[in-house]
Amino acid sequence: MTARTLSFTRPRTVAVRSRPIPDPGPTDVCVRTRVSAVSAGTEGLIYRGEAPASLPADSELETFEGDLSFPLSYGYAAVGEVDAVGSDVDDDWLGRQVFAYNAHESHFLANPDDLLQVPDEVSPREAALFANLETAVTLLLDGEPLLGERVAVFGQGVVGLLTTALLAQTPTEALVTFDPDGDRRRHSTAVGADRALDPTACAVEEAFADGAANGFGARGSRADLTYELSGNPDALDDALAVTGFDGRLLVGSWYGTKPTTVDLGGRFHRDRIDIRSTQVSTIDPRLSGRWSRERRHELTWSWLCRLDLEQLFTHEFPLEDAATAYELLEERADGVVQVLFTYE
Repeated sequence: MTARTLSFTRPRTVAVRSRPIPDPGPTDVCVRTRVSAVSAGTEGLIYRGEAPASLPADSELETFEGDLSFPLSYGYAAVGEVDAVGSDVDDDWLGRQVFAYNAHESHFLANPDDLLQVPDEVSPREAALFANLETAVTLLLDGEPLLGERVAVFGQGVVGLLTTALLAQTPTEALVTFDPDGDRRRHSTAVGADRALDPTACAVEEAFADGAANGFGARGSRADLTYELSGNPDALDDALAVTGFDGRLLVGSWYGTKPTTVDLGGRFHRDRIDIRSTQVSTIDPRLSGRWSRERRHELTWSWLCRLDLEQLFTHEFPLEDAATAYELLEERADGVVQVLFTYE
């Protein structure tokens, strides 16, 4: 057997390369991957060559080295079993099911401290959602949704849907989501959105305006809390339009090298709208006294066990068919939500 690694070689081109299966050093383990999840947003930017080439891959994670220039191995949601251990590692690690923030590859070495043990009640497929659910958990920690607030979410890809699923568990007054894709809107209401709207076919600022009939608050009201998770810079203006006085607009999208212009000459200034970035690699400094990555991990596993997310798994491809998978994601084909790579 040989190990296989996915490589982004140039824009819109990927290759699967073979190499010997690595032997663990004294303090390492070798993990045999069973499944890994594709991050359509970040990996889409890399695939199209729209990620800033000089940007470090992720300085907060030990598994990522170098920058985002081609050729590049990437991915951060691998689930597998420990196949071999180094001489200084306890044999109890053998056979454990683990999650790793690791690129798409069939075998990889890791320090046990960098691995997360998958709970027995979580399947490998479910565990592959861990990284994106951790992002959704961070979005709620950063947004701090309050009792009775109106919340809007732009973008119902995997992160958007997971964020919606968590927000649906909070005591908000109304939860409205936006996505131009009809299948994603149907998924959105299934995970708990009160309404899912097409932003290209409605006046987004009126999303909460018919509140008297729908229990969404006073006529003409807007969102207290808005998330922009679509990956589309043009959505920022819609997100501003739907956000009310003193509202919070959290931008969880990463636009890469795509230019972004925002209309700040209208209501933004007088309505005291707060625009903030939110990202999973770090803990908000306001929370760091009480929250750590370990506490956030525990909370993410807990919600992964509690949420019914099976509907999000729509496509699986052997790693060797990765080119087909990325082409499918680029086409935004009907029904595509979470794409998984398999390694049998």
